[in-house]
Amino acid sequence: MQVKIGLIRVITLNDEEKLNKHGRLIEKYFPDLEVLSKSIPDQPFGIYDDETEKLAIPKILRLGKRLEQEDKVNLVIMSCAADPGVKELRKCLSIPVFGAGSAVASLALSYGERIGVMGISEELPPVMKEVFSNHNVYYKRPAKVNSTLDLFTKDIQESAFDVAKELEKARCNVIALACTGFSSIGIAKELEKFTGIPVLDPVMAVGLIAHYCILKNFK
Repeated sequence: MQVKIGLIRVITLNDEEKLNKHGRLIEKYFPDLEVLSKSIPDQPFGIYDDETEKLAIPKILRLGKRLEQEDKVNLVIMSCAADPGVKELRKCLSIPVFGAGSAVASLALSYGERIGVMGISEELPPVMKEVFSNHNVYYKRPAKVNSTLDLFTKDIQESAFDVAKELEKARCNVIALACTGFSSIGIAKELEKFTGIPVLDPVMAVGLIAHYCILKNFK
């Protein structure tokens, strides 16, 4: 029996294939999950700074409430490594809420003490920094990347391999990808082959935690 979960995209997507990309990735590996994906309105470039996150929070809350009350999902996933709105949603929903950033950070800790992180912002997302606490974290981002949409360009993708090599040379035990845009382009496996060390996809990480929660609480 499939269990329905909701997935929130923090970039406005009108194309059904793009909208459902992360949900389909989770369903591929966890076929007992049925993912209903929704995106917030009027943010074509997603969340990329404090101002755009501030604008997104009330939209996220409205969408989360709708997923629980109208769509009757059993769990909500925030498909963004900054986990925007996750704490707020947990206060107003009666179902579990998980974020991709805290999920991939938590999973990375199981691989060792030296954590490499690749993201698109100037600094490590605060929610991931909180999870990593006092661990040795090496954060890098591809050159000239400003938003998740930049990850679809060839130059930025090539730069991602350069960053991965730097993290490998820093003797990191694992690389956690701190943007779900990396999930959209499916680069984790390629980076893992290139570096020879585990590379963790944030959408897969939060899907794994959601799957565990579903098995434990809803089956």
